[in-house]
Amino acid sequence: MRLEPLYRVRFRYPESYGVTLTGDRGNEAHYWFLAEGTVEGRIEGRMRAVNHPRARVDGCALPHIDGAYVTADGANIMVEMQGYARPYPADRRQIVVAVRHTAEDERYRWLNDVVCVGTGEIRPQEQGAGGPRKVHGHAVDFVIDVAELVWEPIAE
Repeated sequence: MRLEPLYRVRFRYPESYGVTLTGDRGNEAHYWFLAEGTVEGRIEGRMRAVNHPRARVDGCALPHIDGAYVTADGANIMVEMQGYARPYPADRRQIVVAVRHTAEDERYRWLNDVVCVGTGEIRPQEQGAGGPRKVHGHAVDFVIDVAELVWEPIAE
């Protein structure tokens, strides 16, 4: 197997809601985030999604992103991402996700049976970038590079 780069998605959360449950063993949080951003690479366009992660007691978040890409050439691609947003390093938390796509447009239908993986970061926003979504009091950007996991014959 090998990885073939597909695209980079960048997004922010302009709107968010959450609840935190406190217990004897620690806190657990559940969130709902509206995500808006862009996609660049073999897929180009705009991203719109929701993320409804759970934040574990150990600080690791479990992203669950459901959304759509509207491509620059007018196609709609549905996207799902699930994985981990690790609590380290503190200034650029690591993201690892499995990604699935669904498309009816002939130009993108090849995505329907492709397994993808992504790695990324939760980055502090640049000065003056602003934005209402904050993590631990700081405005952040999300950046994820997505690659196709390409099947290759197993060598005997």
